[in-house]
Amino acid sequence: MAWVTLYVMSIRRAADTPVRTALAGLAVLTLGVLTAINARSLPLIGDGTTYAAEFSEAAGLSEGNDVRVAGVAVGRVSDVALRGDHVLVSFRVKGAWLGDATGAAIRLKTVLGQKYLALDPRGEGTLDPGTPIPRSRTSVPYDILAAFGTLSSTVDKIDTARLAKSFDTLSATLANTPRSVRAALTGLSRLSDTLATRDHQLATLLGNTRVVSQTLVDRDTAVRRLLQDGNQLLAEVSDREQAISTLLDGSRQLATEVSGLVSDNAAQVDPLLTQLDRLTSMLQRNQDALAAGVKAFAPLVRLGTNIAGSGRFIDGYLCGLILPSFGPLNAEGCHG
Repeated sequence: MAWVTLYVMSIRRAADTPVRTALAGLAVLTLGVLTAINARSLPLIGDGTTYAAEFSEAAGLSEGNDVRVAGVAVGRVSDVALRGDHVLVSFRVKGAWLGDATGAAIRLKTVLGQKYLALDPRGEGTLDPGTPIPRSRTSVPYDILAAFGTLSSTVDKIDTARLAKSFDTLSATLANTPRSVRAALTGLSRLSDTLATRDHQLATLLGNTRVVSQTLVDRDTAVRRLLQDGNQLLAEVSDREQAISTLLDGSRQLATEVSGLVSDNAAQVDPLLTQLDRLTSMLQRNQDALAAGVKAFAPLVRLGTNIAGSGRFIDGYLCGLILPSFGPLNAEGCHG
């Protein structure tokens, strides 16, 4: 609002001079552009105060990861840079108090390896933004994916046959020791034999574990997107739960009303259905009779068509018009 007031005042004062007006407009425009570029750094509308912390390693933390206090997101990581023998993590915090003894830790956010910066506000005073949190008050997580990769490469280098032989030699050397020690050594010997016989299976298992962990790391973005889509689907189903429940209740009430309507009008509906059945039976009989009449009438129509189909006259043959008893004109009758 201050720069808007300044702009209006500049226009009023420079209304009589076009050059002054243009210069004032350029100044205000430049001020607006600088304000927009540095909006996140402004005290009131920005992302908050910038702090820093020193870590022995980055541990997978990257720019844009969450900054949380007691599990609540209060900011974002703005930069992760190497500073000599340590890593300097810069982050912004808004709406949270940080004491002068605040600790920081890089923690695991998801099982796929995504990290976040956790802050533990402590102390009597207020944390100085210009002084980074020292490494004595910071910690990094144990990366299980890297551990699996190191374990598989370490196991590949172990000579299991020599290790088993060493355990056997140790067991034979200490054979006369007390029973408890012999039992422990026997167990070590059996363990070494098991490792030696299952060497190939263990190597395959660790190799597959390394492949699976690397695949999960490579597909981290896709899996997180899948989980987010699943969360959105569940949220939509939860939002529509009331509508689905209302629909089911309405269907149940409709079925009840229809059942009651049928029960209340059974005395009137039954005679109507009986009369309707009689009507349909009569229509069926009439249809059958009409079909039989059309079938019987077909030969007569066919003969009439043959008689009158030769022209404008009737061409036919009458058999038996003169009886055989009248003489030789029709002695054999219709069989001649």
